[in-house]
Amino acid sequence: MKKQNRSQLLTFIKKEFMHVFRDRKTLLMLFGLPIAQIILFGFALSNEIKNSKIIIIDYSNDITTKQLIEKIDASKYFDIDTRIESADGIEAEFKKGIAKMAIIFPPNFADNLQHTGKADIQVITDGSDPNVATAITTYISIIVNDYNAAYNHTSSLPLQINAEMRMMYNPELRGAPTFVPGVMALILMLVCTMMTSAAIVKEKELGTMEILLVSPFDPVSIIISKLTPYLLISILNLLIILFLSVTLLELEIKGNIFLLIFESILFILTSLSIGLLISVNATTQKGAMMTSLMSMMLPTMLLTGFMFPIENMPWPMQVFSNLVPSRWYFITIKNVMLKGLGFSSVWKETLILISMCVLLFSISLRKFKIRLE
Repeated sequence: MKKQNRSQLLTFIKKEFMHVFRDRKTLLMLFGLPIAQIILFGFALSNEIKNSKIIIIDYSNDITTKQLIEKIDASKYFDIDTRIESADGIEAEFKKGIAKMAIIFPPNFADNLQHTGKADIQVITDGSDPNVATAITTYISIIVNDYNAAYNHTSSLPLQINAEMRMMYNPELRGAPTFVPGVMALILMLVCTMMTSAAIVKEKELGTMEILLVSPFDPVSIIISKLTPYLLISILNLLIILFLSVTLLELEIKGNIFLLIFESILFILTSLSIGLLISVNATTQKGAMMTSLMSMMLPTMLLTGFMFPIENMPWPMQVFSNLVPSRWYFITIKNVMLKGLGFSSVWKETLILISMCVLLFSISLRKFKIRLE
């Protein structure tokens, strides 16, 4: 290559570097996205279940049960949340959605172990999330086996502690009870947001915004007319999903079907409000749809508790997950559909979704007014 050609090539390369470093969006994609992904997937998101809240019911209250409880509490996988007097209160604790497991020590535990050579403990797990239930039952089995080995090492007789496992809400550990609520949240969020995100910006690209400006309709009427078709289509999608879940996946809806539909419509309205906010701020349909896809898909998949336990994440991500509407909808659907709980158990999540919907719609309406002026 001639010296002059090399000089021109270097000049062009320098020019391209200058273009790249002047564009902040490009720099963010080149450096920010890989850094964020490696931190997110490598550090914050983990399938390992840690610090699971468990309940202890100790009818024996002897030295052996105390030693085993201390060993469980010392594990990084468990955190003893509470101790209750009777097993009758286990379901009430599970319905609160905090405790994942309950361990019951029967009366005369140490005496049975010494005289018969074996003793049983009962382990009851919330099976509404099969992955979590399977993991923590494995952890507790390992801890009990380790205690057995240590106990037998100091004892002259071979002794055995057995853990009897029982799953509540999903005794067969089927995947559908976790899969369906998560997919419902993902589908409704993406479909509603992406459809609505192009609603207003489409008028700008087609050049029909001027017609809307001179029309006798106020901004609220225009927005309602834009959202209504997507709302009805999303409700139809919801009914199809529920029908297929019941008929094909044989998933029983244990709670009130009307409460389930009400909560879903509330989530649909919240998702439509997000899409509307994206639309009034976007300049092109393509940009609006890409923004809705990228900003909603990953948070819905990763920060709702659908794929990764939120309690295992660093606290900044746990705080950020509170801003994701899908998280609250996922909790609500699991409680109503799988556990059969009523409104008294999901009022908090309902209030949060209502607040998000009203706030997002109000911001969108204000932005839309500014653009009309």
